Amino acid sequence: MRTSVVASVLAALLAASPYAAHATIIDPTGDFLPSYAGTKDPGLDVISAGVTFDGQQFVLTATMAGPIASLKTSVPGALFVFGVDRGKGTERFLLGSPAIGAGIKFDSVLVLRLTGVSSFNDLLNNTSTPLPAANFQIDGATIMAELPVSFAPSQGLDPSAYGFNLWPRSGAGMNNQIADFAPNASSFTATLVPEPASLALLGAGLIGAATVRRRRNSAALR
Repeated sequence: MRTSVVASVLAALLAASPYAAHATIIDPTGDFLPSYAGTKDPGLDVISAGVTFDGQQFVLTATMAGPIASLKTSVPGALFVFGVDRGKGTERFLLGSPAIGAGIKFDSVLVLRLTGVSSFNDLLNNTSTPLPAANFQIDGATIMAELPVSFAPSQGLDPSAYGFNLWPRSGAGMNNQIADFAPNASSFTATLVPEPASLALLGAGLIGAATVRRRRNSAALR
């Protein structure tokens, strides 16, 4: 009985949630950029990416076409970069060499390195904030990073409307080191979810209400 009540609670939470949902970005397999000059290791080929936001932090995830661990030997300088548009994003790659990335706007980047030395770089203020090592994890072909919203203050957009784009790189140099864009010529926003504490409180309230109703129904049948 309790299992069915919990399931009903979760369904009610989702139905009553004021948050909008956005699908995970699906990226074609094997679509390395024509301008990419590095090793085409499947670990640099994005097949899906997504971001969730609970009001306090962003959780960024992505899955590659192959195991990421192999990059440590095949592409030692490999890193993963999430571009973030907080409201003042511009098409910065069009100014580089070669000129690529039309439609991809960002004003900051979350740089995730296989060495564990990751950071959030504010390109507008030329500042870099180290990301705790525990905030970046690799599991097979999947990466996950937690970015506190305090690291990425707004530049005009509400955090729930920030734009994201992911690009794996073979190194931190020229544009020809960018292996893939996900998505190719635009950005995506986060899926918004309730904070865990709010979810727990709402869940407790709904379970309590369901228990009261069940007792009342039982009493009426006596």
